[in-house]
Amino acid sequence: MIDAETARERVVAAADRLFYARGVQAVGMDAVRDGSGVSLKRIYALFPSKEDLVVAVLRHRTERWNAGIAGAVEGAGTPRERLLAVFDFLADWFREDDFRGCAFINVFGELGSGSARVAEAVREQKASFGRQVADLVRAAGGPDHLAPQLVLLAEGAQTTAAIAHDPGAATHARAAADTLIRCALGEAEGTAAA
Repeated sequence: MIDAETARERVVAAADRLFYARGVQAVGMDAVRDGSGVSLKRIYALFPSKEDLVVAVLRHRTERWNAGIAGAVEGAGTPRERLLAVFDFLADWFREDDFRGCAFINVFGELGSGSARVAEAVREQKASFGRQVADLVRAAGGPDHLAPQLVLLAEGAQTTAAIAHDPGAATHARAAADTLIRCALGEAEGTAAA
């Protein structure tokens, strides 16, 4: 018998794969059982409702997203390159065979209006990403208004890449981000010199 933490991890990982591939509403708990190898009784002991499982999957995805962004940024040199590394991270992700867009946007589209907890988990992830980018902007000496602009480019690239099946959306978003960064940092430098 596997311990509760291992069972929880297996269930969340299986549900994550299935929800991302098929959508939350199309996946029954029997499929999660089959994908995880954990009995339904145990699954419901860990997650009393499907909504509980969806929220756990979203929190797991938030951790993975934050770690992915942090890893991409860590390998970059200058503060400007660190900002652009966000878009390089997206480019790599968009080229993955199973890319279906942003899981948070997908789940929000499916369940956000009917589940306050799901909507809140999605909003928490989007706010967390905004804080990551704002921290990078501050480290680069950029103005506060740059962070939400870069976040919008990243979010738009995710949606465009998914709908158009075009991983090149990351390249276009990166080029636009580079222009915004150059203008904003020039503006910040000009303000500092004044």
